[in-house]
Amino acid sequence: MRRFAFPLAFALLTALPACEPAAPARSALGYSADAKRAYDEAMKEFDAHNWAESQALFREVKKRYSYSKFARLAELRIADADFKQDKFAEALRGYKQFIHDHKSDQDEVEYARARSAETQYQEVSDSLLLPAQEERDQAAALDAYKELSSFLRDYPGSKQSAEVCGFLEEISTRLVRHELSVARFYLARDNFDAAVGRAQYAIRNYAGNEACAAVPNVVHVRPADEFGLAPDALLVLGETYLKMRRYDDAKTTFEVLLNRYPRSPLGTQAREYIGTIAEKSASKG
Repeated sequence: MRRFAFPLAFALLTALPACEPAAPARSALGYSADAKRAYDEAMKEFDAHNWAESQALFREVKKRYSYSKFARLAELRIADADFKQDKFAEALRGYKQFIHDHKSDQDEVEYARARSAETQYQEVSDSLLLPAQEERDQAAALDAYKELSSFLRDYPGSKQSAEVCGFLEEISTRLVRHELSVARFYLARDNFDAAVGRAQYAIRNYAGNEACAAVPNVVHVRPADEFGLAPDALLVLGETYLKMRRYDDAKTTFEVLLNRYPRSPLGTQAREYIGTIAEKSASKG
């Protein structure tokens, strides 16, 4: 029996069909070229403002070419398409997810952070159907302020920084206006300590915009010598000191307004208050 084992085994092997040679793996160059081609097709729909179609194609790029740079770019374009459609919550989620997942992609992360900051700014933009900005909850505005400030601190020389600075100045104005509205509310009710606290908080936190100072060639939304609502905050603070009979503090506050913001239209009122304080001092003497 043993002598027939080899011929039998040989016969069985020769009866089997020959194995097909393995197909050569696609080259890295071909993979990248295919990824770019698919990405470019999606960009055609994006540039044509066919947002839904472009997003579907970008998702296909992410799925089929996940190891290419075009998959990462597709993630950003999906978020951009949401932004273009005013789907700010979805866009913000997409940008933040990209920042979280691709920390080493410096240029793309810089772009995603700029767009994330702008998205949060857009979410708190004024609407005629809503109450005045100073009467609304400021949580969203505070989030936008922090995001915008953070971007400018990290990327003062970015090509997006000048635009982001403009957004920050507008958000700062809204936040100062809110604080002054509350300060005047307290002042009208003789809650002077609360009014002082609110005015000082506005000046200390929002009226300076130091984050914009490091941005080169920025065109400020407001004239530099009137810097937002800082003169308004100083005037409210000085008026509160007057009602508290803290005349030295009031005089100092009005003088700060005049020295720092000489072109502010509130300077006339500040000078009148200083004159009133001087008359009171003279009458006491």
